[in-house]
Amino acid sequence: MDGISRRGLLGGLTGTAALGALSACDAGETAPTPPTGTAPPLDPGDWDSVRAQFALDPAKAQFAAYVFASPPAAVRAAIARHRDGFDVDTVGYLHEHEDEALRRIHAGAGGYLGVPGEQVCFTDSTTMGLGLLYGGLRLRPGDEVLTTEHDFYSTHDALRLRTERDGVTVRRVRLYAQAAAATTDEIVSALVKALTPATRVVAVTWVHSSTGVRLPIRALADVLAAHNRDRAPEQRALLCVDGVHGFGAVDAGPVELGCDFLVSGCHKWLFGPRGTGLVWGRPEAWARFQPTIPAFDQAGFGRWLGLGNTPANPAASPGGYHAFEHQWALAEAFAFHAAVGRTRIAERSTALATRLKDGLAGIGVKLVTPRSAELSAGVVCCAVGSLQPGTAAARLRDRGVITSTTPYNPSYLRFGASIVTSEADVDRALAAVRDLL
Repeated sequence: MDGISRRGLLGGLTGTAALGALSACDAGETAPTPPTGTAPPLDPGDWDSVRAQFALDPAKAQFAAYVFASPPAAVRAAIARHRDGFDVDTVGYLHEHEDEALRRIHAGAGGYLGVPGEQVCFTDSTTMGLGLLYGGLRLRPGDEVLTTEHDFYSTHDALRLRTERDGVTVRRVRLYAQAAAATTDEIVSALVKALTPATRVVAVTWVHSSTGVRLPIRALADVLAAHNRDRAPEQRALLCVDGVHGFGAVDAGPVELGCDFLVSGCHKWLFGPRGTGLVWGRPEAWARFQPTIPAFDQAGFGRWLGLGNTPANPAASPGGYHAFEHQWALAEAFAFHAAVGRTRIAERSTALATRLKDGLAGIGVKLVTPRSAELSAGVVCCAVGSLQPGTAAARLRDRGVITSTTPYNPSYLRFGASIVTSEADVDRALAAVRDLL
């Protein structure tokens, strides 16, 4: 893994580090600076204390906080600490702290996911991770990728670009007829029927941002294992999962899911620093991946300098200079979730989402998301009478209830029940929606 710092690679060889010049631009009037100061001490067992770690406006019911997260106080403080360190002495701070920072974020990700940290590489977003993964998987003429009609633009377009580049065949399957009535048997059966001997990649999304349906990834992994049983390693179908709306909200990692790759941003339900993401893969799956962006790791620089011929590590994070103050603060995001507890966070999100779904159904709102906790997570999608989703979201915002709309056709009003919402927020949202009917 790319745990070797630029200092170890370059410092002893050249004595310097090439840093890009920063250019300032006049952006006119600036927005108010959000607070980065201290919050009350965290009591992980008290949800009010957990909510108090966030700088989000407490006067508003936050049901879209996961879209682009506001991180908790410990993460904000880490970002500020790293930023200030870089501002004072860019090269010195980088060389002094990079080794330990990389160790901590790999350890944090591995601990949270329940996997060795060296199996994780870090990106800037889910979209970047999906683009790198689907652009880099080794496929031969005649191989095909199977995805679904329910996946987001990022998956569909990453696969479109792959098709345009080298003619890879991509097919889409519909896994359920109606989201609210979806069943595990229906989903699994649809996938099994769509598999062919040429299927090498199955590209799915854990929790659909279009409907709130949570796919039974473990069940899909089990039927794929049966499909792959007598196949050579290079002919097996890899299960690749866009996990962004399950990661941080559902109590499961790669071991429980049984997938081959898991891709996610860290700035949604994990409430990590903005501009962070990751890709996890099994070692056997990484072996079928060809990186696109050079890694700043020891092996790569050694080959380039003629000092060795160590094979490239496909799981190494993309190299280059990043927003390290954000990337390195991922350690505090994982630590925050560990303190509160992955299981407790998932149970909290499920309880709030269930309360919301029951309440919406009780006032006559059409639910799109399944009522079943097994086939849903924190995302709750619905249609409020004949109101357009954007109109409903705007009217709710006027009432202090922050929601979002799904960027699909058809579009729905979307709520996200998370650790920054409360029972009182749910009840306030239900009352506001009732006023719209």
